[in-house]
Amino acid sequence: MYLSAFQQFKTSIVSFTGLERDALHIYAGLAVFLLIALLHGRQLKSIYALLAVFGVAIGAELLDARDDLIHYGYWRYGASVHDMINTIFWPTVIWLSAKFKMWKK
Repeated sequence: MYLSAFQQFKTSIVSFTGLERDALHIYAGLAVFLLIALLHGRQLKSIYALLAVFGVAIGAELLDARDDLIHYGYWRYGASVHDMINTIFWPTVIWLSAKFKMWKK
């Protein structure tokens, strides 16, 4: 069975952490968002933090699509959409709440 370096990396993270892939997508999105927000002056409303999450999610799914085409002969776009939503959902919610000051009195 063909496993690219990217797929081997993901498999090693799953086996190291013991977490499901869905949870890892959520954590990866939050980690990228918080790291870029921290580097951008602790700004949760930083568009750069949100764009970084979108960029990482799109990049990872492009690699997955490539591997799908090699392994299955077609792109499992439903799985990619599912992974993208898992990755970007909470960073987007946090960004929107910070941007529009939903938690301020």
